Amino acid sequence: MKPPSLKLRRPSRRDALKVLLSAPAATFAWTEAEAAQAVAAAQTARTAATAKPFVPKFFTETEFKLVRVLADIVIPKDERSGSATDAGVPEFMDFMMVDQPTRQVAMRGGLAWLDVECQRRFDKTFLNCVDSERTAVLDDIAWPAKAKPDFAHGVAFFSSFRDLTASGFWTTRMGIDDLQYMGNRSVARWNGCPPEALKKLGVSYD
Repeated sequence: MKPPSLKLRRPSRRDALKVLLSAPAATFAWTEAEAAQAVAAAQTARTAATAKPFVPKFFTETEFKLVRVLADIVIPKDERSGSATDAGVPEFMDFMMVDQPTRQVAMRGGLAWLDVECQRRFDKTFLNCVDSERTAVLDDIAWPAKAKPDFAHGVAFFSSFRDLTASGFWTTRMGIDDLQYMGNRSVARWNGCPPEALKKLGVSYD
């Protein structure tokens, strides 16, 4: 006798909101200590990712594809540097979810919210949407001051995701080069603050 097939139910908007609401508000924000930890963790995650083909420990295969697409929307490739995925940001995010399990519900709920919102508007998931459709959804949650109250949970998720993407990218050599950060350099002789800077500040040595 052939066993009955299982039909998976699509998560509803209510399901996604229940998941997001179950996450404490603190899980959407980064403290200075966590940001410092992220810097150290980024290199660890990328070193492990380059050793062999990366297999996420937290994200499902579909979630990881979504994370890669979303991270590259936040930091795309341009004439100066590669994209977030080129810098290994998705691998870094997976590492951070394992390292900080209190953030897992917020991350998974946020990714589900994106899919539910896209299904509501376009009857397809975020990954299956075209660029203009993805942009339409993200534009509604990318600007907290302009966002409608109905999108509050999406706003909280995307703000956190954007911060995590930036933390991962700008702690890599690619990100540092993108900022054109020179670091501390020795100066043979210090002649004081340049006159134009003093003028702008409205101060003088007199």
